[in-house]
Amino acid sequence: MSDLITVQGVVLSAMPVGEYDKRIVLLTRERGKISAFAKGARRPNSPFLAAANPFVFGTFTLYEGRSSYNLNQVSITHHFVELAGKQPGIYYGYYFLELADYFGQEGTDEKDSMNLLYVTVKALLNPHIDDRLVRCIFELRMMAVQGLCPSLFNCVCCGRQVQEGEEVFFSQSANGILDKECLGQVRDARRVSTAALYAMRYMVTAELGRLYTFAVKADVLFELERHIHTYISTNTEKRFKSLEILEIMS
Repeated sequence: MSDLITVQGVVLSAMPVGEYDKRIVLLTRERGKISAFAKGARRPNSPFLAAANPFVFGTFTLYEGRSSYNLNQVSITHHFVELAGKQPGIYYGYYFLELADYFGQEGTDEKDSMNLLYVTVKALLNPHIDDRLVRCIFELRMMAVQGLCPSLFNCVCCGRQVQEGEEVFFSQSANGILDKECLGQVRDARRVSTAALYAMRYMVTAELGRLYTFAVKADVLFELERHIHTYISTNTEKRFKSLEILEIMS
């Protein structure tokens, strides 16, 4: 056996392999997104039975085989099994894992994405927070983590800082807000309300521990969905399976 390595991570997905094994995809702080085989994980007495599943956060000890990592030991810190009983919360959770998987890369420090996933899954278990708002927050904050955040403080055309109370517009093609004077420079600009803009600014700047501590009115939530969901679909090149299920359920 080669030398053991230890990583902190979260299981993004798990797929059966053969009769008793699983292949898991991990998002890790030390090595980015990696895959590993959990041998015997589907046996009733396997030490990996609970660990080789999505939403499991923990410390994973691995050894490197010829073509992939192999799971040697797991210390679970959180597993969020209660999320399985939430509808449609579980599908929001799977979508968040899919989005993290989409952006994850091998050899990078994924600490920020891991921490965001953790507080977001906890938010899904909070009955006082609308799952639709959780989705908006996660999507926009994940884009910020990936360096793809739209411009929310300065006009994307002239660069001027937009002042509170100004009439502001959001452009998907220009990746951010515009002031009224620059409105004619893009064709897809749509007005964004003061409340929605304030919420989006909070989503990308708030401390992680306070990210899911606010609510918005129904009309503002609808506006946030219109701007943020479109921004995500415009800046990703994948159709997420769990998102398709969510859309059917809604």
